[in-house]
Amino acid sequence: MQQLIQLYKEQYGRNPLRVESLPKSGSNREYVRLHGADGTSVIGVIGPDKAENACFIYLSRHFADRGLPVPAIGAVSKDVSCYLQTDLGSISLYQALSRGRADGAQYNEEEKELIRRTIRLLPHLQVTGAEGLDCNRLLSPVRFDHRTAMFDLNYFRYCFLRPTGLVCDEVRLDEDFSDFAYHLLEKENPQVSTFLYRDFQARNVMMTPAADGSLSPCFIDYQGGQCGPLQYDVASFLWQASARYPKALREEMIHEYLDELATLMTFDREQFLRCLHSFVLFRTMQVLGAYGLRGYFERKKYFLDSIPLAIENLRELLAAGTAADWPCLEGVLRRLTELPQFESTRAEKQEKQPKGKADSSETLSPLVVEVLSFSYRKGIPEDLSGNGGGYVFDCRAIHNPGRYEPYRKLTGMDAPVIEFLETDGEILVFLDNVFKLAETHVERYIHRGFTHLQFAFGCTGGQHRSVYSAQHLAEHLHRKYGIEIRLIHREQQVNRTFPARIRT
Repeated sequence: MQQLIQLYKEQYGRNPLRVESLPKSGSNREYVRLHGADGTSVIGVIGPDKAENACFIYLSRHFADRGLPVPAIGAVSKDVSCYLQTDLGSISLYQALSRGRADGAQYNEEEKELIRRTIRLLPHLQVTGAEGLDCNRLLSPVRFDHRTAMFDLNYFRYCFLRPTGLVCDEVRLDEDFSDFAYHLLEKENPQVSTFLYRDFQARNVMMTPAADGSLSPCFIDYQGGQCGPLQYDVASFLWQASARYPKALREEMIHEYLDELATLMTFDREQFLRCLHSFVLFRTMQVLGAYGLRGYFERKKYFLDSIPLAIENLRELLAAGTAADWPCLEGVLRRLTELPQFESTRAEKQEKQPKGKADSSETLSPLVVEVLSFSYRKGIPEDLSGNGGGYVFDCRAIHNPGRYEPYRKLTGMDAPVIEFLETDGEILVFLDNVFKLAETHVERYIHRGFTHLQFAFGCTGGQHRSVYSAQHLAEHLHRKYGIEIRLIHREQQVNRTFPARIRT
């Protein structure tokens, strides 16, 4: 931290007025906001990986020289362990689209415009950003080639497929993986002279206010980039599992991207689209590998919650015949989507389809689970059902985001608070135990035909930790059992009902 303050002083001739620590991201870098006496601020970054720092600094300056929207680098320490960059604010595209996601992925025109601006900027980073780029200054491997593709496919195999216990012919699967990688990179898509962002997603796009008050996209976290094909980034962005972009919106944005790309280079539109669907399949497997590592092994809840969404993407790709040229791979993926632990996603999708009269063998569970968040200052919620059944969980032992200024006006439903709570893992361990207890109780109540069960989470203000916990338990129980869930954030005056699904 002291080194950053010294950098600031060397750059601006004075010490910062105030230093504010920012929540950690998925990396091991530390971020702070340094405030000046004139009301301006910059972001200070401390990164233990000096090669990664050097790559980010080089790419930022290279992209900025070509007029691309990236943070400007202000000062760099002699040992390249820390640096200063433009403060792009605190709103990512992912956060800016939170209303649309919460509303069942129904994005309004304003939100669609943000997505449109972002996807139209992407080809400029890929094509213009590749002009004059010294690939030797990228992190290894500098090119997305057959070896890199095989690494990602095996990442899926060992971190996601094997932990599910699914048995397959490993030799035939390896042959299909190899042929699939060849198909991606040589048969259909020999173009590798463009810049591949590698992790192009809504969380890595900051929305900065423009002079007219509108929000403009600005790219971050591209230091893992390579020389590689265009389709990878389009697939990463539009098929990001947690974004849940509807099919019609994806198709619209693909054409927005292609129209902009056509102003920068000549390409075969039909070939691009054909290869894009293969990259969507590839990227879906790659992210499932990441979700397996971060979720199954590291027990990070965000990644566990993203798995069902990625599985649903996989079902759509299989239904479209995307994997038909690789029989062993296709068979393995079909069996994977049919595993019992992923059946709830299929039921949720079917629930949204128009239905006729339900079959007489289908019934609804009579159990209604009420999940509440509350403030201990205002007392434990009353159980109005009259049976007094359920649990009250005290969240006050968990690190409190409300102690820090950036989170005081937010709640446990907001992305910055969620990221804060999940970073040190305290709340994930806490909820892992709660989930086990809750599941046992719910299953017993369903079996015995009981009608009401209550879970309540309390913290100091009923705003951050309790809201996060109640929200996640409600979503988990509804996703797993399909029963009616009534979610109440008492102090936030939020009430939501998750309707029961048909159960056979």
